[in-house]
Formats: sequence, C-alpha cells, structure tokens
Amino acid sequence: MSKKSAIIGLLLVLLLSACAAQTNLASSTSPDSKPRVLASTSILADIAQNVAGDRLKVESLLPLGVDPHAYQPRPSDAAKVAESTVVILNGADYEQFLAPILNHVGGRRQVIEASAGLTPRAVPGDSASPGGDPHFWLDPNLVITYVKNIREGLMAADPAGAETYKANADAYINQLEQLDTWIKTQVDTLTPEKRYLVTNHEVLGYFADRYGFTIVGSVIPSVSDEAAPSAQQMAALVDKIRSSNAMAIFLDATDNPSLADQAAKEAKVKVITDLHLESLTPADGSAPTYIDIMKYNVDQIVKGCQG
Repeated sequence: MSKKSAIIGLLLVLLLSACAAQTNLASSTSPDSKPRVLASTSILADIAQNVAGDRLKVESLLPLGVDPHAYQPRPSDAAKVAESTVVILNGADYEQFLAPILNHVGGRRQVIEASAGLTPRAVPGDSASPGGDPHFWLDPNLVITYVKNIREGLMAADPAGAETYKANADAYINQLEQLDTWIKTQVDTLTPEKRYLVTNHEVLGYFADRYGFTIVGSVIPSVSDEAAPSAQQMAALVDKIRSSNAMAIFLDATDNPSLADQAAKEAKVKVITDLHLESLTPADGSAPTYIDIMKYNVDQIVKGCQG
C-alpha cells in the first residue's frame, strides 16, 4: 500500500470513529427545511437521492463535469463537509481528493461507504491504486449494493424515515434490474467478436465483466488518469489493438484525448470522446441521472464497437 493510500485510510478510520455517536438527521434541521446529505460525486448523489426521495436533499461535493482524479478541493468543500450530518462515499480509495479535508474537518457525521461489501477488481501493474478498481457503478448490479448500503445508513441516521427509505430503495432496485436487462438487450446486438474495449484509463472493467466484453487495454494503465504511460506501454497497447477486433478507444468527456489520439492514429481506430463515466451532465445534457448515464454510454459503446 502506498503512503498516500495509508494516510487516506487512516483518516477515514478516524472520521468513522468520530462519528460513533451518530446525529439524528431529521432532528438536526429546522422543521421548514429538508435535511441535507453530502455525497462525494454527482453520480453517487443521484443514486442516494433516489433512496432519500422527498425526505432529504442530497448534494454532490464535486461539481458536474469534474474529473475526480484531478480535482483540487476548495475551502468551501471543507465547510460543506464540516456542516454535514451524513457523508456518502464511494470507498475503495476513490475519494483521494478528500484527504486534505478529512484531515482538518470537525464535527460529527454519519459516514456511509456505498461500496462496502464489494471486492475491488485488481489492476495488475497499477502501483498508484493498491485498493483496486473503484468504478463499481459501471455495473448496475453492483449499484444495488450501493442502494442497500445507503438505505441502511439513512435509516440509522433518520430512523423516523425508515419506511420511506425502504420503499424508495426497493423501487430504485427494480429500476436498476430493468436497466441491466435493457443493457443486455443492447449488447446482444453485438457479436462476441465485436465486444472489445480500449479505454483512456482503467474504468470499464466491471461493465466488461458483466456484459461479456474483453478489455484490450487502456492508454493509461491505471484506474486514475493522473498516471502516465511509458513509451513501451504505449507501443504495447498499439500492438494489442492491432491484433484484436477493437474498433475504437473510448474516453470520458473529461479526459485529455492527446495520448488516445496518438494511439488511435497508429492503430488505425477511431476515438470516441464523449462517454460520461465519472460525472452526471447538467439537467439539459445527455446524462443528467445515473440511469441516463448508463443508457447513453451503452448506446455510444455499441455504436463504436460496430465500426
């Protein structure tokens, strides 16, 4: 484990310990305002909002369209965390940008780790991410675990709303199961020899595992796009693409496409630059909810793999 990851892990433990005496969420605000809950990312906030329903307002710490791997916390972020009564994290070392805040924040809060109980995929050779791949949400079946963990956490923080959270969670789990069926139907339009993925960084592993894709490789061999590939790694990726049936390199809308463009030119494949893998879009965009994100990305992936 890297020193940085060890520090982050220690800070999370300290924060969780400080929250042992949980604050009752509903009683912490005035009667005429909704209690507010803070999630680390917009995707996580949307998932949590579906569980919270009208009873709570869930806010995302990260703004829309921001790459969490490169995010630099602002002073206002520390204030939001300090004032929160519930914080929802993805876990699996994903929230490294929160380390400075967690090191200094005060107050008590309920901390919910959405991915608790899930086992991260190992990413061979990725020394920068010893915790494995944190991108569980790109398989909606794993998001069902998120929903259950969030439901239990909100029930603990606000026992009076337990029935509401249970009903909302059940309804949203049903939507996720329908989403999974829809994705399978779309992917089934691709023959097995078309199901090859190349990404900018290691992000679609859980999606590939669930829906029968082969990951050829990634431009940046890490779960974070802050790492940098060597010339040898770039050359090896180009060789892998040429020897596979991969038709495209898929990028998140926030990714810098320069290295992917270089690899694609050499391998003679296209680059698809507008997936939404780490953030929602604004309400008038193509992916304003988690379910919208998955449908949009699947459409782009299926079209890209068809050639």
